[in-house]
Parts: sequence; structure tokens; C-alpha cells
Amino acid sequence: MKHAVIMAGGKGTRLASITRGEVPKPMVPVLGKPLLWYQTQQLKRYGFTRITMVVGYLREKIREYFGDGSRFGLTIDYIEEKEPLGTAGAFSLLREKVPEPCFLLVFGDLVFDFDMNRMEKVFLDRDADVLLIAHPNAHPFDSDLLKTAPDGRVTAFDSKHNVRNYWYDNCVNAGIYFLKREMLSLVPAPVKTDFEKDLLAPMVERGGRIYAYCSPEYVKDVGTVERIRAAEQDLLRGLPGRKNLEKKQRAVFLDRDGVINRLNGFVKRPEEFELLPGVSRALGLLNSSEYLSIVATNQPVVARGEADFSDLDEIFRKMKTLLGREGVYVDDVFFCPHHPDRGFPGERPELKIDCDCRKPKTGMLLRAAEKYNIDLAASWVIGDATTDIECGRRGGCHTCLVRTGLAGTDGKYDAAPEIIAEDLPDAVRKILGRP
Repeated sequence: MKHAVIMAGGKGTRLASITRGEVPKPMVPVLGKPLLWYQTQQLKRYGFTRITMVVGYLREKIREYFGDGSRFGLTIDYIEEKEPLGTAGAFSLLREKVPEPCFLLVFGDLVFDFDMNRMEKVFLDRDADVLLIAHPNAHPFDSDLLKTAPDGRVTAFDSKHNVRNYWYDNCVNAGIYFLKREMLSLVPAPVKTDFEKDLLAPMVERGGRIYAYCSPEYVKDVGTVERIRAAEQDLLRGLPGRKNLEKKQRAVFLDRDGVINRLNGFVKRPEEFELLPGVSRALGLLNSSEYLSIVATNQPVVARGEADFSDLDEIFRKMKTLLGREGVYVDDVFFCPHHPDRGFPGERPELKIDCDCRKPKTGMLLRAAEKYNIDLAASWVIGDATTDIECGRRGGCHTCLVRTGLAGTDGKYDAAPEIIAEDLPDAVRKILGRP
């Protein structure tokens, strides 16, 4: 795949103090370079040779800077919107520009650095009509969210305008897509069209093959001055490049019960889940670091028949909703639903097995490492039980015991942690070397 399309027609009203009405939104300076320059460099890095820019407001500024793309080692052409057509209204005009069977679509207000080859492989392997990159963010409460099936297929779009009197998953459409060319035929004429609302949502309802590629890599909307400045700081630190899954990642694996939430026996229903004090502060530090934050938790309540998978999903959604309200997130959740011991009323025989994922076994760590290219030897396991510490030891990770929850009193394993911390905030500060 060699052809990318950038939607670069935005005005950037919220960036007026920077643009001063002299440049369009995609040309806003980021560390002295236009935002579009960063995008084109990333595309070129992954072998894209031709870029079509859909331009509108102050389009001559974009043309003057990029020209035909030759000085950047690219071929660049343009589609001019005489009036704003939304995020997909120019699709009918793109049909003549995109001869290839597939292409990449990028919104022009993003700073990104992710492994496009990895994402493209998923797109092709699943024979998707659309594959969109998705991730948790620090403000899901005012973001459009996705609902997905276990295989990543998008089942619904949850608009930020909905009254969310329910617990929700922190899964945000980031604004970059691999598409089959046939998608362009869904807009027969250049009329104002919203890609998500007018095209993708109806396709999902009809059972279209739309998938989410969930990734912790760096894709940031920089549509406000505050977000521009944050992205600049991240670029100066080299954070976007280090988040790219081409590179080995470091993770902090978090047990849930007794570390993130209060330990009041097994949590079987959402109303029993309560965050521990300081957890949001600790995750905020991890979110701004190079570490992924990944929950890895034994949840035997399913095998024991005390809850079902839908209850467990709802509990995790509550966790993500509460964290999102505090402006933080976890990058992923892995859980083991198995339990080898029998004799519980209502137990589920198919889950009463000696699996490879129940801690202290390392299955959850290994699956996360494969999914996110994690260097386990450079990663940490934080838990409140010797089971967690033994799991980390077997996985070759560093280990930290917290004095919340069981505080290591389970006595199941003679496993000595490298660090003992009072609680999760203390543990994260020690791991990150913060005072």
C-alpha cells in the first residue's frame, strides 16, 4: 500500500492564538515545523510514496509549502474543497485520485508515530472494509467511543453527545484508517458528509466489516493550544518514537483487587467495585511515562459460578469509566477466568481447568508481551499477594509488593519482591524514580 489521503481542510478555530488566521489548522507550527510536515515524514518512513491532500481553508498555504512533494521525496496532489464537505464529503472526488484497491486515510490534526506495517497486516488478515486505530485517552467522557466484540469488530459507535448513564469502555477512535477503495463509492456526490456518523455507523448496523485496531502507540489530536504544547513536550522527550511497537516496550503489570480497588472479598457486581485512594494519581504518572499500564488479574468468580462474563465486563467498564473521569487510563486488561478447584455451587465445569494464565503462571504476561512487543525483563509486576510476586519472578520481571489488599499475607509462595511500597502511588513513584 503506497497511497495515503490526508484530510487537511480544517480552519482551526481553537488554535486562533497560534495561527492568527494566517495558516490553516494542518499547518499549525509544532516545534517550528508545520503539523503536516510531521505527518508526511511518518508516511514516507513507512513506504508511502503518494499523498493526496484534501484542502480547503487557506489551501494556498499548503500548496506553497509542499508543492508537488518532490523536495520531500514524495508525490503530492490535491483536491480543493470550495466549501467545507466534512470528513468524508470529498470521497466522490477521490475516486479518480485513488486507483489502488486500498489506501490510508489520515485526519490532518494528529501527531502520530505508530507501526503502520503492523496495522496494515491486521487490515489485510481480517479482510476488513475499514480498520481504524483506537486507544484509550484521558478524556473519554467527552470523546466519541467504540463498542467492540472480542475479535475487535466494531459493534456500535457511542457518541459523546449521548447521555451516558452507564459504565463505558475507554476505546476512542483516533482518526486514522485503512480503507478499501470501495468505500469511496458510498458518497456519490461532493456533499457534506461525516465519515463516522453518516458512513461507518450505518455500515456497522448492516454488519459491515469494520474493525478496531487497539494500540497504545502515540496518536494525539492536537486541536487545541494546550494539546499542541503537550505534543511538543512529548516530541522533545522522544516519547512518540519510543511508543512505536517496532521498539521493545516496557510495561507495569497491575493486579486489580487490592491494588486498584478495595479488597472486599471477590468483586462480583459493579456496585462492589471501589477505587483505592491515589490510584488515579499513580496511573497519571504511568500514562505520561514510557511504561504501558496493563491490568493482569485472576478472576475466578466466573469459574466458580458467582458471576458471568457480562458481569466481569461491566466491572471493568466501571473501572475504566471512573479512571477516565479522573483523566487517566489503563492501556489494556488481561484476566484469567479459570479456577482449578471444584465443589462450588453453580460452578462452570468448562472453566475448572489447570490453565496457563492463572497467576502465578505467566500466560497473561506472555500474551501481553506478544501483543505489544514488551520486554518482560524491563517490566514490573505490582501486586498485593505472593502469587503476583511469584508470577513476576517466573516471567522475568521486576516485582513490587504493595501493603494494601492482602499486603503479602496470603503466604502461598516464598517470593521476595524487589520493592515494598505502601500503596500504588508509592510503588509507581519508586519505579519511576520520582520523589
